[in-house]
Amino acid sequence: MVSGGDERLSLVLCNAPPDDALRIARVVVDRHLAACVNVVPGVTSVYRWEGAMHEDQESTLLVKTRASLVDALTAAIREVHPYAVPEVIAVPIDPGVGNPAYLAWVRDETRPT
Repeated sequence: MVSGGDERLSLVLCNAPPDDALRIARVVVDRHLAACVNVVPGVTSVYRWEGAMHEDQESTLLVKTRASLVDALTAAIREVHPYAVPEVIAVPIDPGVGNPAYLAWVRDETRPT
């Protein structure tokens, strides 16, 4: 882990049923596991689960956090998510790309309290 203002950040993707998405977002922000969660409604997911094809309406959560918090964030999502196997995919954020003030804000909002 890189220390201080250079600590790596991640964008975490998670899909959830529309009725659960805001609750999940509030939990992870309240616990300081995420600085911000964008909830994007109206996503149609097509997938195979337990041998059957499914097509469901979901909301996508775009979660901004520290890379060092991804494991704790994943555990929190699994705790409150209604799916047996919720999607949690972390994508690294290039530390040299983006608005430095925003990236600093993400780090500040996810600082341990």
